Amino acid sequence: MALHRHHERRDDRLLAPAFDAGAGSIPRHRIPGGVQDADAAARFVRDELMMDGNARQNLATFVTTWMEPQAAALIQDSLDKNIIDKDEYPQSAEIERRCVNILANLWHAPEPAGGANAIGCSTTGSSEAAMLAGMALKWRWRQRREAAGQDAAKPNLVMGANVQVCWEKFCRYWEVEPRMVRLDGATHLTADAAAAACDENTIGVVTVLGSTFDGSYEPVAGIAAALDALAARTGIDVPVHVDAASGGFIAPFLDPDLPWDFRLERVRSINASGHKYGLVYPGIGWVLWRGETDLPRELVFSVDYLGGAMPTFALNFSRPAAQVIAQYYTLVRYGYDGYRSIQQRSRDIAGTIAAGVAELGMFRLLSRGEELPVLAFALEDGGAFTVYDVSHELRSHGWIVPAYPMPEGMEDVHVLRVVVRNGFTYDLAAMFLADLAASVGRLAGGSEPGSSFHH
Repeated sequence: MALHRHHERRDDRLLAPAFDAGAGSIPRHRIPGGVQDADAAARFVRDELMMDGNARQNLATFVTTWMEPQAAALIQDSLDKNIIDKDEYPQSAEIERRCVNILANLWHAPEPAGGANAIGCSTTGSSEAAMLAGMALKWRWRQRREAAGQDAAKPNLVMGANVQVCWEKFCRYWEVEPRMVRLDGATHLTADAAAAACDENTIGVVTVLGSTFDGSYEPVAGIAAALDALAARTGIDVPVHVDAASGGFIAPFLDPDLPWDFRLERVRSINASGHKYGLVYPGIGWVLWRGETDLPRELVFSVDYLGGAMPTFALNFSRPAAQVIAQYYTLVRYGYDGYRSIQQRSRDIAGTIAAGVAELGMFRLLSRGEELPVLAFALEDGGAFTVYDVSHELRSHGWIVPAYPMPEGMEDVHVLRVVVRNGFTYDLAAMFLADLAASVGRLAGGSEPGSSFHH
């Protein structure tokens, strides 16, 4: 049974491809008995996909929806390469190693890890990267406890209630107590609250550089300082992991003086998503450690596979090299100045949208795109409609804008969120603001320009 149950159909009615009188009907839930013409099969599948939303109008996702055609060609050329098979595809493996080292230097990893021998790997996304980082935290904590002759049966992980759901998954799958800190008015984890939640069983504190709820940065340096004070006061030494799924490709270019990365001694690992603001199509993430001692050797496998021995640390054993190569393309293509220009434009466009939302006079902005190019806004009290109504109305214009409650501690605040990514232009921003104004005008009972029907 598929996990996705939306519009579940219990019947197995036949699907008839359009514009192909010679084609046989295709069963919905069973493999067809015969062979289909390649062009007809492709046309049939393409027709099925017509009901998906327009990716360029998807303001819900952080995931890259546009790349240059040269990048798409490189991806196509590399789809048949298995990145795990470093013996058969040594140059793809070398490109992965270069990417890890580029990120290590971008995130100020200390020497020698910050030189040409950084500790890290690619993953299928930042969620897998987070799982690997969490495993390393748990293993290191357990080693320390067992070496001291102490009980290691009750590990916990401290994080704000605003973390991405992958951290809840990690805790459930790897039997770690999730200590979710309530927001209590703040939109993210604070330094004092993080330190107060820690004890001798805490394997680490997860800080988020760019919350998915409102795009704000958590105060990584402040949290690290609070944990320094905790260690000095109690001897409880808790490492920090930075979930920089989005911010890892924003802060180095737009906020270079912000200390959030390996410049902070307490930061032991960082994950990021190459397919978000790393500017690559879905399928690539990264996880890096401060040094060799932060990645327990027991978690690294040396595998004899297809003629060679190779170290591997990942949850997936076979996956295409294509997205790794695409990541290298973007790093080479844009360089530091290009990334800075692209990310600044996204931030500027987010600010323009925030100003337009404020001018409507009925929304309260929780964020304005000043950190991640993301803005979240709630309706002022007393309205006759909800943010969910606004989200539904925007759908009629093709815009996908999520509406949701904030996490525990602010759950009574319901917001709309807009994510600005590379490929979203000022023209599209103007169109969105016009459609937003029309949507709230219609919901408020006013007339929408051009709403009358004409043949």
